[in-house]
Amino acid sequence: MIDEVVMLRHGRTSFNLNRRLQGQIDVPLDIIGQWQVDQSGFELAQRYYWAKIGNVARNPQLLAQPGPGAARRSDIGEYRAAPASRRRMAVISSDLFRAQQTAHAFADPLGLSVELDARLRERSFGQWEGMTREEIREMDPQAYDSWRRHEGGELAYGVESREAAGKRGADAMRSIVTDPKYADEPTTLMVVGHGSWIAATIETLIGMDIDGLDNLGGVRNGFWSRLSVAHAINGASVDTPIWQLDAFNEAPPIARLVDWENGPEDLRTPGAPLWKPFGL
Repeated sequence: MIDEVVMLRHGRTSFNLNRRLQGQIDVPLDIIGQWQVDQSGFELAQRYYWAKIGNVARNPQLLAQPGPGAARRSDIGEYRAAPASRRRMAVISSDLFRAQQTAHAFADPLGLSVELDARLRERSFGQWEGMTREEIREMDPQAYDSWRRHEGGELAYGVESREAAGKRGADAMRSIVTDPKYADEPTTLMVVGHGSWIAATIETLIGMDIDGLDNLGGVRNGFWSRLSVAHAINGASVDTPIWQLDAFNEAPPIARLVDWENGPEDLRTPGAPLWKPFGL
């Protein structure tokens, strides 16, 4: 059964850089976003390297074999006997392309497949999708201020509420972790999605006030969070799995050494704007 869930946000896009609300608009990663997810993918692939061993053990056709003149063949028995083979990794991604690119940055080095699920799409921002915050404020300052205060002013423009986005995400997670196809062995689930969706989903799963101003806050591009999922208490099964947040906004070590949002200088397009925090 699934007892660990990792939620990874996609890397930077041109909409992120220009402060446009993406919502469910399908936008690919930009060059810095690809760098971000490669760094995070490499780091996570190292942490979860056991997943490659387990995958080969279950799929022996994936084990490379030498030519006919070799002294011996690669031994699938080594993989099947390794403790790593007793655990499984599943990777599920939003079907939006930026999330797919991010999922493959982790899954491909480990030889894992990626399943797509539209329930993992970003919160819909309705008529505001594609707009900057400045444009929204100019169009309707009262709705904008209400949105920033978590009072729901955005709903008049067809924006999905935080509560609805969190419920959509939490319902999807509860459905996935109780899926009988994962019942036969311990499983870690890698979920690749979007910032607002991830925050709202986690807040819902752990019982936070999703509209409170003291909630988890933003999820950075290419960062991940980890949750434990308990299916029993003191040996007694529970009807609804219990979720615990173990880490929020984790990152690869390189994120502390460079300008993460803008990437290495040799990847920056000449003349392109630099990402800056809100208010600067």
